[in-house]
Amino acid sequence: MESSYPRFHLAIPVTDLEQTLAFYESVLGCEQGRSAERWVDLDFFGHQLVLQWVDGQSQPEATNLVDGHQVPAGHFGPILEWEQFEALAERLRKRSIEFLIEPNVRFQGQAGEQATMFVRDPSNNCLEFKAFRDQRQLFAR
Repeated sequence: MESSYPRFHLAIPVTDLEQTLAFYESVLGCEQGRSAERWVDLDFFGHQLVLQWVDGQSQPEATNLVDGHQVPAGHFGPILEWEQFEALAERLRKRSIEFLIEPNVRFQGQAGEQATMFVRDPSNNCLEFKAFRDQRQLFAR
């Protein structure tokens, strides 16, 4: 993926490296890069995501009420093109992936109109996928 914008690097804790890797590869279509016994690099929509195997339990989850939904305070995800978002939502439905927050549109007909959906990976990390009708309005007020 060629682009003029900076890429991000994010490492997340996973409690089951094999199962979580399978989710990112087979469900989300991420390609694997370098790896070692306790971590794997992934191409996460053009960004570097590292799955870091950890021992123990995941931390309790804080949430915030946003538009009537309890949104996990700790979450991440890419901003996709509208068509990519719709295709991913359909792929998640076909694979019976449970949505934390079903695909929906926020700010409909307003500046910054966006589609959003939330899922969890097998290690309980929360992912939000977004798409903007007009990506130039990413930071619109």
